[in-house]
Amino acid sequence: MTDSALPATGREWRLLSRPVGWPKPEDFELAEAEIRQPGAGQVLVRNAYVSVDPYMRGRMSAAKSYVAPFELGKAMQGGAVGEVVASAAEGIAVGDHVLHFGGWREYATIDAAQAVKVDPEAAPLSTYLGVLGMTGLTAYAGLLRTGAFKEGDAVFVSGAAGAVGSQVGQIAKLKGASRVIGSAGSDDKVKLLVEEYGFDAAFNYKNGPVAEQLRAAAPDGVDVYFDNVGGDHLEAAIGSLNQRGRIVICGMISVYNNTEAAPGPKNLARLIQTRGRIEGFLVGDHYDLQPEFVREVGRWIRSGELKYRETVAEGIENNLEAFLGVLRGDNTGKMIVKL
Repeated sequence: MTDSALPATGREWRLLSRPVGWPKPEDFELAEAEIRQPGAGQVLVRNAYVSVDPYMRGRMSAAKSYVAPFELGKAMQGGAVGEVVASAAEGIAVGDHVLHFGGWREYATIDAAQAVKVDPEAAPLSTYLGVLGMTGLTAYAGLLRTGAFKEGDAVFVSGAAGAVGSQVGQIAKLKGASRVIGSAGSDDKVKLLVEEYGFDAAFNYKNGPVAEQLRAAAPDGVDVYFDNVGGDHLEAAIGSLNQRGRIVICGMISVYNNTEAAPGPKNLARLIQTRGRIEGFLVGDHYDLQPEFVREVGRWIRSGELKYRETVAEGIENNLEAFLGVLRGDNTGKMIVKL
């Protein structure tokens, strides 16, 4: 079945050249592309919301990583949710809503096997890209599985007002943390962490050395550090780590646009003294937790125990600026583009 009112073309963002340092507008192109009808086993989706995330910066480089680089001259990819407007696949009908990875464009023709049906009646569509989506699962799996969080732990989260960090801190509180500390890049975000998200303490990393502010906020040390920033935050966390402490490396946004390798923490030897552990993780390794995650976090959202914010940009033409805003830290909560 097909929506007969479809236009012939839709807009999509393409990568023209690989950025060196901060991405520049001339590295990208917003182009018209023919809307392709689905073949056997495929669906055509009119995207309603698309996601922009820090990890996308890595895909703009040619360096070998855990995911293939974006191809030059072709549409970029990312999380998206939208309405099926044509289907040649069993089990997905016109009018269904699906989550998929054909973002950075208005229309996406994708294999049905790569799409997940979502219910817009159960939760707003945008939440499937954030609090109930990949960023939410990242927080859940990173804290509870990789970080081996246990009741009574003191938890420090960097980038705590972002989509992942804000959820990490709240999950820790809901699971019985003794103390949750967050860092953020503005006084308004610090206020949000304490007054709305229930963090026990928070600080603006621009107001002084991170190590000093962390020691003041967590005088008894931290048991789990959830790292979204790297750099001086990681070094500070190692300095405040308790015995058998765990450091979860989710992201290092502070170094993503560096043109030279950033120096590592100077105090790694302290991990010998504390028997501490540093472990990186990718959310893709933890999709087995998805049903449990949706069940538990969905319940917290419905009860109002877990709060979330979204920063919404309007229009596909603002997709690139929204992405750059994430790298600058302009967003509070999940950055989403509404098409």
